[in-house]
Amino acid sequence: MIIVRLIGGLGNQLFQYAMARHLAEINKVNLKLDLSKFETYELHQYSLSHFNINESIALESDLHAVKEFKERHFHFDANFKSLGDSLLLQGYWQSEKYFIDILPIIKNELRVKTSISDKGNELSMLIRASNSVSLHIRRCDYKVGSYSDQILDAMSMDYYFRAIKKLCEKEENLKIFVFSDDPQWVKDNLKLEYSVVYVGHNTAETNYEDLYLMSLCRHNIIANSSFSWWGAWLNDNPDKKVYAPKRWFNSNVRNIDEKDIIPESWVKV
Repeated sequence: MIIVRLIGGLGNQLFQYAMARHLAEINKVNLKLDLSKFETYELHQYSLSHFNINESIALESDLHAVKEFKERHFHFDANFKSLGDSLLLQGYWQSEKYFIDILPIIKNELRVKTSISDKGNELSMLIRASNSVSLHIRRCDYKVGSYSDQILDAMSMDYYFRAIKKLCEKEENLKIFVFSDDPQWVKDNLKLEYSVVYVGHNTAETNYEDLYLMSLCRHNIIANSSFSWWGAWLNDNPDKKVYAPKRWFNSNVRNIDEKDIIPESWVKV
């Protein structure tokens, strides 16, 4: 039995699930989800119930029946396949290398199964009918004084302008769909000379819908955020162009090797 301890926002939970799903598949054992941390965790809520997964929740007795294993370092651990078949996994596992070998399974199980709102369906038609680009600006939990502010900075407007410029060198007639947890700030501060749609109708409880809409866009400009990382990764357009930050963490972080976060086919800006 493989158990994975889930913690963090939706993007973190998806990485944790995908890595554990691969390990369970390798060893042909059941996968269970440990949700115990959400009893006291206030920043985010458990969100995987909106996806097409086999949702088996670990009991307290299950947790005592397996050996704990904590992620040894942030970059990809090439020895993970030999960890064994009776584990409680703890970590972030933030690289597609942990699950790329079972890509069809992950793509299938991470389909949103919860019904999309009328507004979401309206936006999905606009996205499909245009040369659409998702642009994600994450701000609220990266603000000064927050926990995330210790290791992550909100991306500068210059980063987004540079990414758009690079994309415009390859694509025409772009329609930019801007996703943010601070939509009013974005409307006031992001001035673009393109056709723009601001997507701001979702809340923390319905963020899976934003992820779904991002994945429908033909191209993606992501933030230093596992949430928009997944929006881009789940994009099935074979000709997609994805732009990502060259640096993920801020200057306070000196001992994390981030080389495995961004897939090789994506462009670092």
